[in-house]
This record gives sequence, C-alpha cells and structure tokens, in this order.
Amino acid sequence: MTPQGAAPDRYALVGHPVSHSWSPFIHGLFARQTGQNMQYRLLDVPPERFRAEVVQFFVGGGRGLNVTVPHKPAAAEIVSELTPRATLARAVNTIRVKGSSLGLVGDNTDGVGLVVDLTENLGLALAGRRLLILGAGGATRGVLGPLLAQQPATLVIANRTVARAEELVAEFGSSGPVSACGFADVEQRPFDLVINATSASLQGEVPAIPAGAIDATTVCYDMAYAKGDTPFTLWARERHAGATHKGWGMLVEQAAEAFLVWRGVRPQTRPVLELLKAGGADRNVGGH
Repeated sequence: MTPQGAAPDRYALVGHPVSHSWSPFIHGLFARQTGQNMQYRLLDVPPERFRAEVVQFFVGGGRGLNVTVPHKPAAAEIVSELTPRATLARAVNTIRVKGSSLGLVGDNTDGVGLVVDLTENLGLALAGRRLLILGAGGATRGVLGPLLAQQPATLVIANRTVARAEELVAEFGSSGPVSACGFADVEQRPFDLVINATSASLQGEVPAIPAGAIDATTVCYDMAYAKGDTPFTLWARERHAGATHKGWGMLVEQAAEAFLVWRGVRPQTRPVLELLKAGGADRNVGGH
C-alpha cells in the first residue's frame, strides 16, 4: 500500500504541441481504477530542447514518459536500452526508469495498441486476411511488426512516394507477406481491412486509392480520431465500406500498455474508451 501522504510518482507526455492530448485524462482514470499514486502532466518541448528536458525530468525524480510527435525517433536515441518492439519500430513512445538506477528503457506500445483494438475491441480476425496500409511514415513503421505477427495473407503498404514504402518492405519482408505500391496502383480488389496511417486526415485529405479496393466487406480504420467522421472514414462510408472505425481504441490501448510497462498492472480499457467516445472533443490527432 502507498504510505499516507506519500508524494505521487511523476509521469508526463512530452511532445510539440501537446495541448490537444487526452493522455492526462486517460492515465488519471487508469490510476484511480487501479489505486496507483501517480500524477501525469503535459510537457510541450520543441526538438532543440528535447534531450535536456528528458534528462531534467528523470534526474528530478520522474518515473516515466510518454513520447509523441515529433520526438519518437529522437527518444530512441537517448535511452540506454530498447525493447525488441521499439528496436523494430525505430521509435519510442514510452520511457521508464530501469530499476533503481537512472538507466532508461525505451519501448513502443503503438503496434500492440492497434492490434488489441482491432482484434479484441472490434473483434476482427487478421490471420489470413488481406490488409492495406496507407502511408509509409513513422505511424506505419510502429505497427508493421505486430500486424505481421497476426499472419495476414498479405499486407500492402501504399504511399505517395513508392520508394519509402519499398524501404519498409525491404526491412520487414522477412516478417511476413508485405509489398509496396503507389496510391494509384493499389489493386482494385476489395481488401478485408484498410488502415489509414497517413496524416491526410489532419489536412482534410484522403489518399487517392482506387474505389475498387473497398466494398461492403471491407473494414476501414483511421488511426486518427475525432468525435465525428474523419475525412477518411467519411470517404469510406461514401464508398459503402462494411464498417468504419477511428483510432480512439488504439489511443486507449497503447496508453494501457504503457501503464502496464510503468506500473505492472494493466487497467480495464472499456470504461475509459466508452467515456472518450461519448464525450471526446473533435480533435484529429493520432498517437496520444
């Protein structure tokens, strides 16, 4: 039990910007649910101050950080140890103190957050299915390993610049059946699952993929989240996709995995997810 009057353990989200973040709300609910004595705040830190602020946070007694854009790749460079999933992603979204030392361990919970949302919250079977991911940036890199571990029949990465998608294929090709193409060259045969991992929803745009890639059997998932439709989910519904989902579940599940990394207990996510879906503000932001 926590000693009466003991100071709470300190955690934070570091990013630039971070004012939009739901992480303090989510982790506050997790802490109350599991009886953890902790506080969680936001740190808006520009890239040139990132290393110094992280060091200062942990030297000052901080126990863990979440990391969001644009700092995830930089976080992988400053920790003393990477978990296998962070090594694969080449990005860190969760940092913890190693034991009683100031050694820092970098982890990445984005991929497991997405897969848990897809398979457990939404009840989707990924094994043997045809998957299409739109975008070849950091968001895609962070989830490729866990998605391929689900053993899909094929996973196609479509990107405006094909060479970037081909780089990911070269890196992840040994993990499963993954291929690359441009947006316009996506096969006009319905996929079982289409995941938007681009930042297009932030700009009100939708990648120009052929309409034949989606039909009434296709599930469309936007890693961004909002109270209403995102441009991508609206586009998918207009093309009569079988179902559309936004990234609220990924947001909550990756946070729950980070909470487990820090506190050794995994909170229940469904009550938190229901609260967010019921009252979430209209914010198109992926990750945290």
